[in-house]
Amino acid sequence: MTKKRRMFDIDIPEMGEMEVGKTPDRALRRGPMASAINENAHSLRDRKAAEDTIREENDRLASEFVRLKREGLIADRIPLDSVLTERLLRDRKPGADDELEELKTSIREIGLSNPIRVEARDDGKYELIQGMRRLMAYRALLEDTGDAGFATIPAGIVPTEAQTETSYRRMVDENLIRKDISFAEMATLARRYVADLENDCHEVSDAVSILFKSASYTKRSYIRAFAELLMRLDKVLEHPQEIPRNVGVELKRRMDREDDLTGRVAQALKAEPGRDAAREIEILRSFADGAAALPTGKVPASSPRPRQAKTTFQVPLSDGVAKCSASQGRLELRDNRDFSSIERRKLEQAIAAFYAALDD
Repeated sequence: MTKKRRMFDIDIPEMGEMEVGKTPDRALRRGPMASAINENAHSLRDRKAAEDTIREENDRLASEFVRLKREGLIADRIPLDSVLTERLLRDRKPGADDELEELKTSIREIGLSNPIRVEARDDGKYELIQGMRRLMAYRALLEDTGDAGFATIPAGIVPTEAQTETSYRRMVDENLIRKDISFAEMATLARRYVADLENDCHEVSDAVSILFKSASYTKRSYIRAFAELLMRLDKVLEHPQEIPRNVGVELKRRMDREDDLTGRVAQALKAEPGRDAAREIEILRSFADGAAALPTGKVPASSPRPRQAKTTFQVPLSDGVAKCSASQGRLELRDNRDFSSIERRKLEQAIAAFYAALDD
């Protein structure tokens, strides 16, 4: 009979040789495979812990990035032709800034240090909130140089606000820190805010309270005074943004006291077309100081006129709404249509029909 070959040489101690409750040292030893499995298990646990830590950090950084980008604190370069200026009415007309050339030189030499601020639109475009002059400078540089580097502009991008009031406030608050912005420009912005049909605001005084909430009470009163002054001399002023605060405020006060002063100021301005800013201010100052002669026998009233009663309402139209304001001797209608493009005869017929309907 063939003797079986011994495959394993296992030396098992006798039971009597083992101490009670103690495992022999040789029994604690693990083979190579067991050690490898144990080390791999430890490695997997360490790797998973590291991955969890990295994932948590990535989630935190992603959340912080989204927050910063939502607040417009992270700038991205966006195409110039994708930036629109449709939602907000600006306080300055394009090309009215004498410092544009200086800004262009600065951007050309050292770049743009302060990105513009825009709101993202659903159509992939962006609505400008802050940085009209910077945008104008980039567009001028692109046109002047043809350099593709000026075809995109650094911008902080924020989601579109549901209410235009917040967007206007952002623009206004940025402008308030500028030393060169005039009271006439701030008053113009308040008037245009009222004219914007998206805003539920019918009075300039209310618009000033909304837009310039962070300004002092005195400053808001000056802005209201300029808004009234611009309304009275809207068609004859050529350099309203240059009017000093004291001249504009005092002239408006005198207009409140003297019924015919607005007409006399307008006549004086019309008599000198093409005047420069210095001459226009000189004319206005003469009336504000009372140096301009009053008609014979005219004595200024000693107390302000009582405030005229005013009625405001809206009329629904097929394509929107018309804002109406009615007071003694005055009726204003405002909507988005260009009345100057309508044939004169048609306008005359419509106005005649309007008066006929009132008198019926």
